[in-house]
Amino acid sequence: MPTAFIAEYGSGYPVIGLLGEYDALPGLSQKVCAEKNPVEEGGNGHGCEHNLIGTGLVGTAVALQETMRREKLAGTIRYYGCPAEEQLIGKPMMAKEGVFDDLDIALSWHPEKLNQVIQYSSLAVKSVKFRFKGISAHAAMAPQLGRSALDAVEIMNVGANYLREHVVDTARIHYVITNGGKVPNAVPDDAEVWYMIRDQKQSMVEEITERLYKIAEGAALITETSVSHKILSSCYEMIINPEVSELIYKNMEEVGAPEFDDEDREFARQFTDQMSEEARKEVMDSYFAPKEVRDNLPLHDKIYKPDDWGKVMPGTFDHGDVSNIVPFGYMFIAGLPVGMPGHTWQVTACAGADMGIKAMMCAAKIMAGTVYDLLQDNTLVERAKASFEKEMNGRKYVSGLGD
Repeated sequence: MPTAFIAEYGSGYPVIGLLGEYDALPGLSQKVCAEKNPVEEGGNGHGCEHNLIGTGLVGTAVALQETMRREKLAGTIRYYGCPAEEQLIGKPMMAKEGVFDDLDIALSWHPEKLNQVIQYSSLAVKSVKFRFKGISAHAAMAPQLGRSALDAVEIMNVGANYLREHVVDTARIHYVITNGGKVPNAVPDDAEVWYMIRDQKQSMVEEITERLYKIAEGAALITETSVSHKILSSCYEMIINPEVSELIYKNMEEVGAPEFDDEDREFARQFTDQMSEEARKEVMDSYFAPKEVRDNLPLHDKIYKPDDWGKVMPGTFDHGDVSNIVPFGYMFIAGLPVGMPGHTWQVTACAGADMGIKAMMCAAKIMAGTVYDLLQDNTLVERAKASFEKEMNGRKYVSGLGD
């Protein structure tokens, strides 16, 4: 991965990893204003504020470097430049290469609509494209000579839809036909369908995926076509370490929430005034945020400690693979108006605004304090690792990306 990198300072135990991100989203270019006004029409934009994640953790690393040098602290700080989170592939590819294997603790954060330490899990996912190859023929004059790759795709989809009755209730199977042929009067000799399989556990995702492979082979057999598949991404569910989570929360309380001023609130209000209460509730419900957080308009300016152990967010983070290798901690810091939907030009506007910069600086301080505590007291590291081993119960990470 040409845009991935690792930088480190120090030596010895413990080795603490900071997981930085910086990928943008297509079509979300936007100036810092509350009306749609792209910097470049159709250009990329930070519609998930990943620019703040990567830069904030650079701030953490630099602050720790100075402190470690001054106080002669033992330990290693390692910054990971992790690309392609939005494609759910960056960290899984890095994990497959073993770059996280010698870490003792991994940490990251995300700008969001609220300030909270994360305690819930996320969904595991596998993304696979199935390509069928057949024989082209004139659909009217000689259809008997053709072998339709599109028929195979459709039969596979029928099989997958029957499979839905026989998977666990927590599983999700999504698909879209990405190539169905070019014209209707020619038997398609090339067709493709893209599947995503999700569940609360990676083991179940793998089980369902294996059944889909069999369905694809069956569809190819029925239509006398051939099939191949390509894994685009594979992410484990996210496991949050309770010991690391408590330490992050302690530092969140010490640092406090971002210090927004009236100009920040006025800018944020231009967005929240356009949202209905119902729309805000739908967005915030996905974070299990209570009414007290939803009503903290326009910017959440308190530290919220949830009680979300055992809950599963209906989305996927590519940190999941890392969290199945080493103890992992994660937090949200408010850098967006309460209730704002993600992956929009409005988020890009906030990513370059003062509210985003203040969230970034706040996160840098909290992460630096958390790492400092781990360097100062190695028993905190040992407790986190013991908790991790108990959670894993002998399971070992195996990349879902295949060979």
